[in-house]
Amino acid sequence: MTDLRDQLTSPGDDPTDPPTTSAARAAAPVPPGGPAAGTASDDAVGVAARSRWTALHPAWIVAGVGFVALLGAAAFRSVPSVLIDPLHAEFGWSHATISAAVSLNMLLYGLISPFAAALMDRFGIRRVVCAALVLIAAGSGLTVFMTQAWQLVATWGLLVGVGVGSMSMPFVATITGRWFVRSRGLVTGVLTAAGAAGQLIFLPMVATLAHSHGWRMPALIVAAVALAVVPLVWWFVRDYPSDLGVWAYGAPAGSAVGMRVRSTGGAGRALRVLARAARRPGFWLLAGGFAICGASTNGLVGTHFVSAAHDHGMPPTTAAGLLALIGIFDVAGTIASGWLSDRVDPRYLLLGYYSLRGLSLLVLPSLLAPQVQPSMWVFIVFYGLDWIATVPPTVLLCRELFGADGPIAFGWVFAAHQVGAALAATTAGFIRDLHGSYDLAWYLAGGLCGLAAVMSMLVRRPAASAVDGLVRA
Repeated sequence: MTDLRDQLTSPGDDPTDPPTTSAARAAAPVPPGGPAAGTASDDAVGVAARSRWTALHPAWIVAGVGFVALLGAAAFRSVPSVLIDPLHAEFGWSHATISAAVSLNMLLYGLISPFAAALMDRFGIRRVVCAALVLIAAGSGLTVFMTQAWQLVATWGLLVGVGVGSMSMPFVATITGRWFVRSRGLVTGVLTAAGAAGQLIFLPMVATLAHSHGWRMPALIVAAVALAVVPLVWWFVRDYPSDLGVWAYGAPAGSAVGMRVRSTGGAGRALRVLARAARRPGFWLLAGGFAICGASTNGLVGTHFVSAAHDHGMPPTTAAGLLALIGIFDVAGTIASGWLSDRVDPRYLLLGYYSLRGLSLLVLPSLLAPQVQPSMWVFIVFYGLDWIATVPPTVLLCRELFGADGPIAFGWVFAAHQVGAALAATTAGFIRDLHGSYDLAWYLAGGLCGLAAVMSMLVRRPAASAVDGLVRA
């Protein structure tokens, strides 16, 4: 039988990839946990059969399916932002009440993520992600039967929150940490950009469906899409490169990156990593900055932009289109950020991102109007390029500071991101109910972004990492 690695690689692959000739394989170590030379497990043969038509390293297939799953997760999270006004009109629930369900969703999206990263180590990526998709489908589908506010909290807040939290940014860190050595920053940027692409694809459609057919139709569509992604994840995603008898993309022969290791503890490991990380000032600086990141993006703009624009006379569909347009520019900004993270000190990137975001939020109240003015387009471009460009450099700093525990440590940093988002979503709802506008919320968020920029520069990188940007490509 032709060795599996001959089927998954081509002569044009990177020379640091696992050897593809029989002689070279005889002289090189076989990835632990992978098939021995000249053999292949049933699982690996199945993936090889599905990969023959490409010359891609299987890391790219896993990353591609991960992009689709993250795309859906981002779409599922963005739906409530365009349902605030329809739910208020039908049930009479206040903006603060509806925002509380959105806040729980955001809070769980962050708090579940470090435990999900640990569970991926224990039970595997595809099992955790498939279970998460089923939870999302259940939570979104059950909302069509709700009649009371607590049911919104239980479905869209609890079930969907746990589901999307299991496919949050630590999922990105897990894939890139296991499957990539070369281009790790770039792939992190591309996968992170799936969040923006999810908004781009779903937000205008959801707003149109909610306007034409009521809010129940998009809720059912979310449930159907989540279920449709399950077989894709189960069929194509594998947990480690060594499961297929290959090394991580760009890893030198004999590298330990991507080798299956026995992991125990699950949730307990997540807590142990938190205890160790909490002893380092860099963790708190990253977590504090990322909390402000969440407050100034998902919590404020992602949740309340459509409603705030509608307060100024802008049609909800137009406002949703602008929010989706932010997603277009964010795709470019986040991918570029990933590329830059392989080359530039990530602290300088964070300084620039937070500073520009703060300035854009300070001027936003003066830009909102019934029609879209040229100045609003300028805001959309600058804010969009910045939306989640902070993720790649933050992931890189977590890996530098915490090594193999980097994905789980980033899970806790990301939990802070969602705590900030949840607080901002609820606070902005109260500000709107109290003052009749969101202006104070925009000003507070802009000022906090300046603080995040300062905190990012105070992070001390390990000595070996200070010149690493000159080596990484």
